[in-house]
Amino acid sequence: MRRERGAALLLAMLILTLVATLAAGMAWQQTRAVQIEAAERASVQAGWILDASLDWARLILREDGRTGSTDHLGEPWATPLAEARLSSFLAADRDNTDTGGPEAFISGAIADAQAKYNLRNVVDSEGKISQVELKALQRLCEAAGVPTDTPARLSQGLAAAWAGQSADERADAPLAPRRVADLVWLGLDAATVARLSPYVTLLPSQTPVNANTAAREVLVAAIDGLDLGSAERLVQARQRSPFDSLEAVNALLPQDVKASEGRVAVRTSFFEVRGRLRLEERVIEEESLVERRSADQGRGVVTLRRERHPLHIPQQ
Repeated sequence: MRRERGAALLLAMLILTLVATLAAGMAWQQTRAVQIEAAERASVQAGWILDASLDWARLILREDGRTGSTDHLGEPWATPLAEARLSSFLAADRDNTDTGGPEAFISGAIADAQAKYNLRNVVDSEGKISQVELKALQRLCEAAGVPTDTPARLSQGLAAAWAGQSADERADAPLAPRRVADLVWLGLDAATVARLSPYVTLLPSQTPVNANTAAREVLVAAIDGLDLGSAERLVQARQRSPFDSLEAVNALLPQDVKASEGRVAVRTSFFEVRGRLRLEERVIEEESLVERRSADQGRGVVTLRRERHPLHIPQQ
């Protein structure tokens, strides 16, 4: 009798343990499924909101292109949007009655992509390195404080990468970079790329530098014979009154220095749009490159590239 009772008790304990384990597993799977569904819903909602913010930025740039002939840092597009509660924007819509959703905060900014030196200028349409632009890149690298061999390595790498995209593509050609961070593919170390990042960009076509938005280091690169002191005077002068023409830029330059048309301008076609959305405990960020086209191209603002960073939980 005692042995039978002990066996029955042991069996009951085993069954109880098995049931508890199965119940815990089912509860965990259900909780996990709810978390995955919530994350997917938050990702979709964030995507919709960021799509709307990009459309808003494109609208601002399109209207600015219609009303002005120059681009400078005093225009509405250059004012960043600090983090704001999304409900404060929706409150203006009387038809919006959805007040039970999660709280979302949005921020963003539009930056002039032509405020930086376009590395596309270094290689001409025939795939050859432009000596004029190579000297400009050398001046920029010197001002940025990167190793002296950086201009040669960078120009040769870019020429080889873009030549490798032709019909007679070589197997040993490096990958063509699309972003500044991709310059490590050409043999540059991460520290050098980090130093160059504030001053260089990669755009689909050759572009001039906007004298109204470029940093003094970029102006030194784009204007032959310009020193940092004269470039700083240009920066100070445009803060008081933005340049409305290339002649206005040349009027403030030393007599033996002149900004060339095609290398320096006062209007921009390419812009970078950055958006950041905080939805509950999740954050999603997006970077886009847009092109504002001229009247003969339809006066539209076209999105050329979009990069959305994965959701992550901010550190406390």
